[in-house]
Amino acid sequence: MKKILIVDDHPIFRMGMKELLNQEDDLMVCSVAEDFASARKSLSEDQPDLAIIDISLAEENGLDLVKEITLNYSGLPVLVLSLHDESVWAERAIRAGARGYVMKKEASESVISAIRNILSGKIHVSPDMMAHLLDKFQGNPSAQGAPTVDILTDRELEVFRLIGSGLSTREIAERMKLGIKTIGTYRDRIKQKLCLKSATELTRHAVIWKEKEHFPAPE
Repeated sequence: MKKILIVDDHPIFRMGMKELLNQEDDLMVCSVAEDFASARKSLSEDQPDLAIIDISLAEENGLDLVKEITLNYSGLPVLVLSLHDESVWAERAIRAGARGYVMKKEASESVISAIRNILSGKIHVSPDMMAHLLDKFQGNPSAQGAPTVDILTDRELEVFRLIGSGLSTREIAERMKLGIKTIGTYRDRIKQKLCLKSATELTRHAVIWKEKEHFPAPE
């Protein structure tokens, strides 16, 4: 019986995921957490065999928790399960130390398969994402079509996402627990990297990107 920790700030999702996993003969949800503090407590007390983590945790970034687990619990595999677009976030999750990435819109069978693959020592992403990662690793020119935001660091992308959500510089600083000047520096770096000339242009691009992330064009 493998013990699973679920870290997600939506109570209904936690409840549904717990019910889904507990139906499996060899899986058991040992604990659920809504933030970093409760996740750390569960990691220490319950010693799970795998952690499922969302990227957006209220006022925290789940990738920071993935990095923390990778550093402090090197033998604990992590599956990132998120609403965020795989094409933007999956590679970042893997770099942070996660062993897999599944979007919440995927069927429940995909989550079970991902868990089993990861517990068996494999990395789990979609076939398209795996092809992209292999192309990028091998230096294939076809991989150069990656999203422009790929050039942003994780922190810069988080600031960009929050700008797209309509937050002011002060609100972003409070959300990320950083100084206003630090957020201003991040904004300047983002503008430079994305070749944006003004704060207005930065906001417009961030809003458009945020909308596309949640409502991608039909295939």
